[in-house]
Amino acid sequence: MKSSYRLFLGLSIFYGILCFVYWLIGGEPLGVTALALSTGFAAIIAFYLWFNHRRLGTLPSDNEEGEISDLAGELGFFSPHSWWPLVVALGACATGLGLVLGWWLTVIALGALFVGVIGFSLEYEKPGASVEH
Repeated sequence: MKSSYRLFLGLSIFYGILCFVYWLIGGEPLGVTALALSTGFAAIIAFYLWFNHRRLGTLPSDNEEGEISDLAGELGFFSPHSWWPLVVALGACATGLGLVLGWWLTVIALGALFVGVIGFSLEYEKPGASVEH
């Protein structure tokens, strides 16, 4: 992960310099905006990787003498079946169509998208569970 955040930090610096030079040469506003966004996005990814590197420490993939079996184990929880991604996708598509067809469809689609995101996020929460201190 150490090399990953350094790579994205380097990309962010490169895009920043490129954006500045392009702006000085008199580049079009769309190109300057795209390069500035690329700078920001690369910086966000670099920060995320750096933060996780500090939190998790050295990973087995960073060890040059590591074995493939060092990475064995549970990778995480993956939902076996869920209808919520379909609801989110349909809501996003309907929102995009609503921007073309009319505001009324956008309002309805944003409601469906909101319900889909909430359902997707809280799919495995237990109802009635409360945190007591």
